[in-house]
Amino acid sequence: MADLLIELVSEEIPARMQADASRNLARLLETALTGLGVWNNTSTITGLCASRHLIAYATDIVVSQPDKIVEKRGPRTDAPELAIAGFLKSADIQRSELIEKDTSKGRFFFAQSELKGSKTEDLLALTITELLNQFPWPKSQRWGEGKFRWVRPLHRINLVFDGKPLTGALDLGGGEKIEFGATSCGHYFEAPDDIDLSDTNSLDEVKTRLRDAFVIIDLAERQNMIIDRARALAGAKSCKINEAQLESYIGDIAGLVEWPTPLMGQIEDRFMTLPPELLQSTIATHQKYITLSEVDGSFSKYFILVSNRLPDTVRDKAIVAGNQRVLRARLTDAEFFWRQDQARDLESYLTELSNVTFHKGLGTLHDKALRIEALATEIAPYFDAVTPEIAGRAARLAKTDLVTGLVGEFPELQGIIGGYYAETSGEITAVSNAITGHYHPKGPADNLPATPTAMVVALVDKVDTLVGFFGINAKPNGSKDPFALRRAALGVIRIIVDGELNLPLATVLQAAARGYGFSEVNVDLLPFIRDRLRGYLRDQHMRHDIVAAALADADGDDIRLMALRARALAVFLTAPDGDGLMAGWRRVSSILAAEEKKANRTFVASSDPTLFNDIEQTLFRTLSKIPDNHPGVDAQLAALGSLRFPIDVFFDKVVVNDDDPEVRLNRLGLLSMIREKMLAVADFTKIEGYGAT
Repeated sequence: MADLLIELVSEEIPARMQADASRNLARLLETALTGLGVWNNTSTITGLCASRHLIAYATDIVVSQPDKIVEKRGPRTDAPELAIAGFLKSADIQRSELIEKDTSKGRFFFAQSELKGSKTEDLLALTITELLNQFPWPKSQRWGEGKFRWVRPLHRINLVFDGKPLTGALDLGGGEKIEFGATSCGHYFEAPDDIDLSDTNSLDEVKTRLRDAFVIIDLAERQNMIIDRARALAGAKSCKINEAQLESYIGDIAGLVEWPTPLMGQIEDRFMTLPPELLQSTIATHQKYITLSEVDGSFSKYFILVSNRLPDTVRDKAIVAGNQRVLRARLTDAEFFWRQDQARDLESYLTELSNVTFHKGLGTLHDKALRIEALATEIAPYFDAVTPEIAGRAARLAKTDLVTGLVGEFPELQGIIGGYYAETSGEITAVSNAITGHYHPKGPADNLPATPTAMVVALVDKVDTLVGFFGINAKPNGSKDPFALRRAALGVIRIIVDGELNLPLATVLQAAARGYGFSEVNVDLLPFIRDRLRGYLRDQHMRHDIVAAALADADGDDIRLMALRARALAVFLTAPDGDGLMAGWRRVSSILAAEEKKANRTFVASSDPTLFNDIEQTLFRTLSKIPDNHPGVDAQLAALGSLRFPIDVFFDKVVVNDDDPEVRLNRLGLLSMIREKMLAVADFTKIEGYGAT
């Protein structure tokens, strides 16, 4: 067994691509080694990446392919001698070496030969060049006269197997190539000399040699180093870092440096009057600095930047000053737009939405604003503590910030900036909060809008989008969803289900369709939303058969009821009554399926009580006590649970297929009544292990 190292040294790989690049290199290399037959059960592989170094390190690789027995089929055993002689000549063997075997087409001659396995080191050069030519970068480029594409110009390819460098070259095209070697390089400024990797025998040794040259190749290690040192710097100022928020972009920060040195910077006091979301976007999103919070949770004037140099007091001061100068320019631009936009009332921007097309065939953003205003006013009564006029006002102004200067510069702040501008324009708090929160939820883990009015505006915005795009047949297709309609549908589901709303969704969709002038809602929209509900419930680790049973009503639009039914059913089936009832259900459904197949008809769910014995009477009375429209899913299932023991006793003491045809049909009718009651709550035929057999 031997270890394999491949290192690719290039110009700076974009930070957002590094994690995927290391995973892809490891995955592709493992696949290639498996294809060569040199990967085994104890083999491991690790992918690592820094800004200029991409590494895959594999252990326990077989040093030579296993020998193979190659079998070649010849003519049938009763073939003419001339055909057999021709086969012997082509296989270069004697007649005595032939093997006879029976096949599905008769008995044939076979020739066997042993194929010696090649040495792994002889196969790697070609394997690596093929891998590099197929590497899946999101974006790539050519350079020089070559045709080879890589994310950034590639300078070195180091290939070491069993502690020895391998020869080979990557043809770049245009007469250019990169020879394989075993010489890496250190940090640009701190250790620019070459690093010999030719005799490395472990991944730790590779890491150590690079670390000695101030290159930390492990992304996770760089992230931890940044966070630990940032905590210490923040603590010295009685501040703290927002680690949950930092998690979303710490990978980008760590991807920019090979040797991270966090340093403390400070925001000028004049900028601290800007909204904290604007400061966060400027400092963290655009500049990749780490923002801090005061002990009371307020936005701190301090921030942390990450240098790619060793600590040096004089140089660090210059680095901090330079970064503060860059940040000052960014914040000055933000401050300018912030003040300029507020010179006008928010509603004055409404007419400018007429200049922005929502989508071809769906009008402008101004048209959308008027549509969602009308829809919000109409559905507001379905929400507690929501005034239709206030909901309509919030919806009318919800999109106005899209044409402001600040959102044009910081589009990620849409809605948030509109909320601030609504407040300074004199709108009531309910309106400004609704504008702020109407883009939520943005995904399965995002919070719902914080207020009922915001939930109204968020819902009508998403419904309007869904109805519009489905109305012009711009539907998601396979993995393609350019207008994020799946996310919009999930938002509708979460607002209704997690917001515990009893809302007639079909009515809302029809009202939205009228806003567009459509005669009806596209027939595929409601099934699309129900399908997203299935995914939503499955993402909550709910069994697929339970979800199928709860959502079996193909025409239903009460998605909250469907979700409640699924959750209640999941709990019910784990309880003794639920498990016992399902065992009885299996017998009920199996008997009915068999008898209905014989009779070629469906038995009516009715019985004549005068033909019952005492046991049947008990089951019938219990069944009759279950109302057809029981309030609440939990109560419905509890009522069904009361059938468990009467059904058990029935099957223990009663023979369904009685000799008397009238009694037999009466008992089958009783079983049909059980089936009808149960299917009215959920489609129990979908529950695995309990269907009819």
